[in-house]
Amino acid sequence: MKTVWRSLLASPTVLGAMLFFGGTVFAQTKVANLNQEQNLEQVTSVSQLSDVQPTDWAFQALQSLVERYGCIAGYPNGTYRGNRAMTRYEFAAGLNACLERVNELIATATVDLVTREDLATLQRLQEEFAAELATLRGRVDTLEARTAELEANQFSTTTKLQGEVVAAVTDVLGGDSVNGEEITDKNTTFGARARLEFVTSFTGKDTLFTRIQANNILSPDIGTPEGSLFFAGEDGDTSAVIDALFYEFPLTPKTRVVAIANAGAADDLTDTVNLFDGDGGSGALSTFGTRNPIYFQMDGAGLGITQEFGDTLSLSLGYLASSANDASDGNGLFNGPYGALAQLTIKPSDRFTVGLTYINAYNQELGAGSNRANLSSFLGRTVQNLTDSDEEISVPTSSNSYGVQASFQLSKNIVLGGWVGYTNARSLSTRDGVIDRGNVDIWNWAVTLGFPDLGKEGNLAGFIFGMEPKVTDSSINQIDDDEDTSFHIEAFYEYKITDNITITPGVIWLTAPDHNNDNDDVVIGALRTTFSF
Repeated sequence: MKTVWRSLLASPTVLGAMLFFGGTVFAQTKVANLNQEQNLEQVTSVSQLSDVQPTDWAFQALQSLVERYGCIAGYPNGTYRGNRAMTRYEFAAGLNACLERVNELIATATVDLVTREDLATLQRLQEEFAAELATLRGRVDTLEARTAELEANQFSTTTKLQGEVVAAVTDVLGGDSVNGEEITDKNTTFGARARLEFVTSFTGKDTLFTRIQANNILSPDIGTPEGSLFFAGEDGDTSAVIDALFYEFPLTPKTRVVAIANAGAADDLTDTVNLFDGDGGSGALSTFGTRNPIYFQMDGAGLGITQEFGDTLSLSLGYLASSANDASDGNGLFNGPYGALAQLTIKPSDRFTVGLTYINAYNQELGAGSNRANLSSFLGRTVQNLTDSDEEISVPTSSNSYGVQASFQLSKNIVLGGWVGYTNARSLSTRDGVIDRGNVDIWNWAVTLGFPDLGKEGNLAGFIFGMEPKVTDSSINQIDDDEDTSFHIEAFYEYKITDNITITPGVIWLTAPDHNNDNDDVVIGALRTTFSF
């Protein structure tokens, strides 16, 4: 026994193996960052190490360390990785662990393994690496103190808290009247949208997302949905509400499912293939510039699933109902307004993405473009005018929409994108013979040009040129075609002041609002500041 122990101490290679064990065990229990790739596991037989063979020159030494002294650990996959380099810190930790093993053997006096000469040799090694051991002990103490502090003050073991505040100054800078009505909203306004988000994961692969929001920003009222601001609210109410709630999880490694309980949108179901889709907090200022308007025909609660076919192709299916929680007539999960989506997303390379989209919708509108292009509300106002009614009236409609979106990164700092959208919408009621049934064809398109990291990493300059939704053909007598064409021209520059603060000045120019050349050009200015934490 004494001879074996001396031979172990005298052989640098075998001693290195011993100390590698000690370092790995010490790292496993105390310091997880001493260049260890993953946690190690104690083995009781050298045959458990798949990459150690009887022909290896150190096989007998490893066998002795494992089976006689319990002084070797392997990786969870059953390998030892004997050719791996070892740091001085690992050597010091290994030496300390082996000394503890020696002391244990002496204390238990189970077998006479250690001689006075052996102990003297180990003592000299301990003294030589005293500085490294002291440093290691200090690092361990510091890590333990920091870990204890984090555990005591952490928000949650499963939830990350994050937030965003968008503060916006807006004004109508040019244009006096639209459709014969004077634009009265020409005062400079200031509003804010605040979001508090809880991102929870129970398995590390799933996400429970809860968002609370308050928003009193209003889009300028220019008599048409064109030029609306995407970060604006609906009524300026500052009440905080649960704005979004969904749970996303992997069904298989290539299949993801999202169940949405509230305020879902198309971008929760699929990729909208637009560099400027920042959900109002970043990217485009306008609703139109954020994504193809056909996507806005989906909102509410529902279900989505995305199936990946390799790295270049995915299929997304989704269904959202706007009044899923309302049991009254004409509402609910299936009888009320809804949008059903199918999209094939093709990504042949990291620089090029194409989305082919189909959306079937009931009682949903585009939320952008001319008044006529938002068929249900336009027909409702028509019925009100024809019947002199004081009540708000809506006319049920259905639609089928088709879209092609593309984004191509020409270089590191230039991204070219755009889309084309077509919607065929039809009225489903005559409102007691007041209006006709029929169809309208609605088109929209855009070309986008983005300059990421312009002037500074994290910045984004963007230009959008396109045509907001326009009625090109109508078979309903009460609806004429939009005879003229209004162009949407938008430019913004998102400047990153710090990692948590960005400021975005921008301008939106509508050349013929409501697709009517008789209307004044309208120019809308905005200064958006986004705080994130």
